Amino acid sequence: MDKQHFCIYIIDDDKGMRDSLAWLVKSSGYDAASFENAESFIENITEHKLGCVIADIRMPGMSGLALYQKLSQMNFHMPVIIITGHGDISMAVKALKDGIFDFVEKPFDDKTILDSIHMAIQYCKHQQEQHSIHEMLRDRFETLTSREKEVMDKIVLGLSNKQIAAALNISIKTVEVHRSRVMEKMQADSLAALVRMSLKI
Repeated sequence: MDKQHFCIYIIDDDKGMRDSLAWLVKSSGYDAASFENAESFIENITEHKLGCVIADIRMPGMSGLALYQKLSQMNFHMPVIIITGHGDISMAVKALKDGIFDFVEKPFDDKTILDSIHMAIQYCKHQQEQHSIHEMLRDRFETLTSREKEVMDKIVLGLSNKQIAAALNISIKTVEVHRSRVMEKMQADSLAALVRMSLKI
């Protein structure tokens, strides 16, 4: 995914800060969208594509931290970078522990904020890849019959064909057939691979 697939959402009541950050991220190859307060950002959230959020810690109305908490409640898991003044450092450190991706102290230089954005986008890419893998494995899992799902559950617990046959009251030969189909449908080339897939699902 190239930079154009990601948008940096800038939320700050200071127009000068919004404009300078928007210019900086655009000149670095990202899309940018600016909002003067957290409320207007939330109102337009359905239109958002992948990226990260940069929000000032102190704004009229909803603060940057309150915005992060609201996004979490909405199951909106885009990385959030908080811009903070010197007096807010202890608050920002606590925010990191609560799940904020990063905080950048004012005044900051271009490299500092761009480095933070880049790390946030890398994190976003990784999360998207993991989500895609999960969806793919889910789709494969749904192709299994109910009996094959039962057999798979027993396989990943480490049971032998004989133990599975006894547990499900079927023949060992039937277990072998189901086991083969499970491995084929899940596209697993080993027991370890199937266990890893099961954990992701």
